[in-house]
Amino acid sequence: MANTTENVNLCGLNRKDFQTTVNGKKTDLYILKNRKGYEVAVSNYGGAIVAIMVPDKEGKVANVIQGHASIEQLMSGKEPYLSTLIGRWGNRICKGQFTLNGKDYQLALNDGPNHLHGGNVGFNAKVWDARQMGPRSLALHRMSSYGEEGFTGELNVTVEYTFTDDNELVIEYLATTNKKTIVNLTHHAFFSLTGTADPTPTIEDQICEINADFYLPTDDTAIPTGEILKVSGTPFDFRTPKAFGKDIDADNEQIKFGHGFDHNYVLNKREEGELSFAAKITDPKSGRTLECYTTEPGMQLYTANFATGYKGANGATFPRRSAVCLEAQHFPDSPNRPYFPSVILNPGQQYKQKTIYKFGVE
Repeated sequence: MANTTENVNLCGLNRKDFQTTVNGKKTDLYILKNRKGYEVAVSNYGGAIVAIMVPDKEGKVANVIQGHASIEQLMSGKEPYLSTLIGRWGNRICKGQFTLNGKDYQLALNDGPNHLHGGNVGFNAKVWDARQMGPRSLALHRMSSYGEEGFTGELNVTVEYTFTDDNELVIEYLATTNKKTIVNLTHHAFFSLTGTADPTPTIEDQICEINADFYLPTDDTAIPTGEILKVSGTPFDFRTPKAFGKDIDADNEQIKFGHGFDHNYVLNKREEGELSFAAKITDPKSGRTLECYTTEPGMQLYTANFATGYKGANGATFPRRSAVCLEAQHFPDSPNRPYFPSVILNPGQQYKQKTIYKFGVE
């Protein structure tokens, strides 16, 4: 179980503040602690990561993820996807429509004309069954019922969080279905490597590298146009490390559509499903680094362009562009683009994903 002694944790969060009952299910806070003494704090409400406590180049420990300090904040916060699990569908589906086995499906339109992040009550707003397996590992499980949010089939989902002694947060996903369906799971972690504060500093000076030669341009509602374009010669080229601020306000239609970076990258892969390097972020101020490795074909880069300065844990506030999201996933609107990597899950098959966020210092 999580620590019962109050505030002996690095993150300063109080377990009691995360305990309530929602629709007959108990919520709680779980602390993962590695042998170095660093921490990841997770709630089973939405699988929200509410703290990641890691050191800077001076050894000073701070929280590098945007999260909430209580279950009330988690349930009513201005950003419903703040560092939560996303499902059954990460990102967008055009007009919320897709066809499967000759049958048309209509999902909730909760992002202008489109479907976003699993609908009105997605995985981010569900209480998961939780089992802490030792000090460093937590398994979350839920059965997404047939027809939940308009999706077909029952989806049996397990997500496991492990915090290794190398300061790697490993997130592994496993899902099965009893009927042909679509699935695209991700975690919407909002990383602030300088450390959350009031206000949390901008990410514009942070250096980013992305292992992708191609990205997906979108229309003005953030739906991919269907083109797969080279990053070469565009603001989206992070093959050589550069600061976010260099091109985040570039005179470019795609940047204007996203109000900054809010686009899916086609990760360079030697073979489908291989666990490989996706991205690295370096914060020059603190010296902290974050590397992302994933088995997924794509990664949504989002620079918190729509944050408004809302409040989070321990008095922190989260202004515009104070975080970066590296959402490992299949491509947006894939059900309507047959040439995108398949998002179909059949009975007897397993959906599997492994994504690693590794924290370091330079």
